Amino acid sequence: MEIRWLEDFIVLERTRHFSRAAIAQNVTQPTFSRRIKLLEQEVGVTLIDRNSLPLSLTPAGEIFLVAAKQIVDTARDTKRRCHEVRETELNRLSFATTQSLYLSVYKSWLKPFSESIQVDVDLNLESTFWLINDFVTALRQQQCDLMLCYWHSDIIELNDLDSEEFEYVRIFDESIVPVSAIDENGLPLHQLPGSKRKPLPYIGYYKKTFISPFLEYFFSQFTTPPYLTTMNENMHSTSVKAMIEEGFGLGWVVKRLIEESIKSKRLAIIGDERWQIPLEIRLYRVKSNTNPNLKIFWDNIKASLARSGAPL
Repeated sequence: MEIRWLEDFIVLERTRHFSRAAIAQNVTQPTFSRRIKLLEQEVGVTLIDRNSLPLSLTPAGEIFLVAAKQIVDTARDTKRRCHEVRETELNRLSFATTQSLYLSVYKSWLKPFSESIQVDVDLNLESTFWLINDFVTALRQQQCDLMLCYWHSDIIELNDLDSEEFEYVRIFDESIVPVSAIDENGLPLHQLPGSKRKPLPYIGYYKKTFISPFLEYFFSQFTTPPYLTTMNENMHSTSVKAMIEEGFGLGWVVKRLIEESIKSKRLAIIGDERWQIPLEIRLYRVKSNTNPNLKIFWDNIKASLARSGAPL
């Protein structure tokens, strides 16, 4: 049974005339009559009393009319709601970022900002497990509309983002800092730079994670780098932070992610500023993306930065 047969039946009941009903349904009268007949065959009863003038419904037809209207109304409402959902999904912005930026920036800043301008931005949770090249690929293929990442001019893994196809805004200044757990006397368990005879236990990151190339570049700049022995490697900053807090070694963690641990004296920043890595937090988009909500979001971000005169 087709929905259009039910619609035909409803129109026929209203017009009480096959020709007028056919015109209303934009089909020929033979086609219309055939569809009404198919409906009656499907139901298994006669719905139209063709011997009366004007046409009338049989008792079964009267009962069926009520159900037909309910079915057609439900189908139309469901179709409308599905289209609304589709439009919402098309206009909703998909956002990708690392786990550390999700915890330190997305929840506290980007999501409230998007709500303030009434633009839906949904985090792609899978992106918190992506490697550095996955972010560039996803942005280029428009698997996400926005990508928030750390940036440094000397990190070659980020060179693709300098392409003309991308546009960015500088949101925050950030740094990756060396931290250590604190002993019972309130002093750091470890102090940089260590020594050849007694290297410091180090909690690091897997290759291809977002922070790993920053640290590799940073260590390569020192004539005498810190003396470290790797105890453990992790994919996420939160895991590195947890291992450091448990006293397994020192490590470098994004400063925003350890603010509460510093205040509560579970961690301490060690060494002087030369051991800290300055970064930018940038928000990227693909210029060719035509999502209308992306333009609204982007214009508002740029306006906000222009008013502040500096990164937020």
